[in-house]
Amino acid sequence: MARAKVSNRFRSLNCQIFLCCRWVLILCLGATACRTTPITGRRQLLIVPESQEIAMGIAAYQETLTSSQPSTNPQYIAMVERVGQRIAQVAQRPDYEWQFKVLAAPEMNAFCLPGGKVAVYEGILPVCQNEAGLAVVMSHEIAHALARHGGERMSQSTLVSGVEKAINIFSADRDALTRERIAKAYGLASEFGFILPYSRKHESEADHMGLILMSQAGYDPAEAPKFWERFAALQSSERPVEFLSTHPADQRRADDLRKLLPNAAALYSRAPVQLGLGESLPLR
Repeated sequence: MARAKVSNRFRSLNCQIFLCCRWVLILCLGATACRTTPITGRRQLLIVPESQEIAMGIAAYQETLTSSQPSTNPQYIAMVERVGQRIAQVAQRPDYEWQFKVLAAPEMNAFCLPGGKVAVYEGILPVCQNEAGLAVVMSHEIAHALARHGGERMSQSTLVSGVEKAINIFSADRDALTRERIAKAYGLASEFGFILPYSRKHESEADHMGLILMSQAGYDPAEAPKFWERFAALQSSERPVEFLSTHPADQRRADDLRKLLPNAAALYSRAPVQLGLGESLPLR
């Protein structure tokens, strides 16, 4: 019985340390937030200059293009360029030097690096099915760049490292076991109470922003939840639970997007050109 009481006491102490570390991170974030994201207006922490983000994005993009095989499918290339340019027109970043490339790889993926450097892998195109589906993917990735999520993650990493150093200094006079518990609790708090939730927040925010962008570009926003349902059907059943993942569950994304459809539909109805689903994607 006494051993059980001691064990419960330690668990309670670890829980208190975990919560304390988590709130330290949240308070630091709130105190340093200085910018709001486009469309959603969320306050965010940004320490890294955007010029540095763009320079890093250009370098990473060139490295990717050098090491990857470009697509030779002219229809894929033309459609990605066409959809990309339409989204770029509503993105309100004329300072970006937009580029749109298709990579001949089977990955179901795409990305947009700071400065408007976009790449779409051929493997994602069958899931898109049509131009609107492709717009879902590309507007989501472009939204990451517009919201400067990459710079925010770098800034958050700097914050996490800084708080860790401060905790190590302030706990230096504690015994070794207590220091170990504090370090472990901080690691868990920063990972599961800060880093992963913000990663999921970034994905959900990019979904929201992307839905608005594709609607303004003239693509039917109703295709967005349908795309994520198609994508979910192709995923492995062994994916980690949402709490442990960097991304929200695909079905949750589809459900959240459906809640945003009334506002997106209103924007779509006011788009200069309503393309609907656009052309169907040619499949090999």
